[in-house]
Amino acid sequence: RGRLGAAAMAGFVRELERRAGPALRLEQRAAGGVGCVVWDAALVLAKFLETGACPLARRHVLELGAGTGAVGIMAATLGANVTVTDLEELQELLMVNIENNKHLVTGSVRAKVLKWGEDVTEFQPPPDYILMADCIYYEESLEPLLKTLKDLTGPETCVLCCYEQRTMGKNPEIERKYFELLQRDFELEKIPLDRHDEEYRSEDIHIVNIHRKQTVGP
Repeated sequence: RGRLGAAAMAGFVRELERRAGPALRLEQRAAGGVGCVVWDAALVLAKFLETGACPLARRHVLELGAGTGAVGIMAATLGANVTVTDLEELQELLMVNIENNKHLVTGSVRAKVLKWGEDVTEFQPPPDYILMADCIYYEESLEPLLKTLKDLTGPETCVLCCYEQRTMGKNPEIERKYFELLQRDFELEKIPLDRHDEEYRSEDIHIVNIHRKQTVGP
C-alpha cells in the first residue's frame, strides 16, 4: 500500500503531505463513529485531486459524508470553493480541521449539516463537483444517499466517488446494490489506477467518475 500504511496516526493528528507546501493537519477522534478518522479512501481521493486531473480553481465543490474534512480541505487548498457536509455531531471536528488548515486554503471552505435524503435547497445551484470518500457502508443509507445525489447533481456536475472494496460480511452485497441503483440515473467510469497518485494508491481502492445520464427530449 505504499504511503497509506506509513501515514499512521501520530497521536490523533493525521498529517497528509501535499505536493506543494506544508502538510494538512487533520485531527481525529478516538471516540465516535466512522466519521472520526481519516480513512484510506479519503487519502487516495485527496491525493488524486492534487494530480490536477480535475480543474478545481474557482469551482464550486461539495463533499458528502466529509468526516474529518480531509478531501474537501485538500480541494480548498487547490483553489476550490468548498462546502464540507456531514451530520450535526461531526460539525465540531470539521470546524477544528478547517481552522487548523485555513492558512493553506487558496479557495474557501465552510462546514454545513447535510443529512442524506433531506432537503438540499440551500445547496443549490448544483455544484461543479461532488466528492465522496468511503460513503458506502450501511444498507439503510443507500436510498437516502442516492436521493441526495440526484437532488444535488446538475447535467454538468462531476461526482468523484472513492471507496475501498471490502470483502467482509455484507459489504460486497451493499456495494453491488449501490452501483446497481446508481446506474439507473448515472453513467459511471472507473478511473484507472495509473492515474491515481503514484504513492497514495491501492489495488482495492477505486475512484469512480459519475455523471447524470442525459435525458433525451421528446
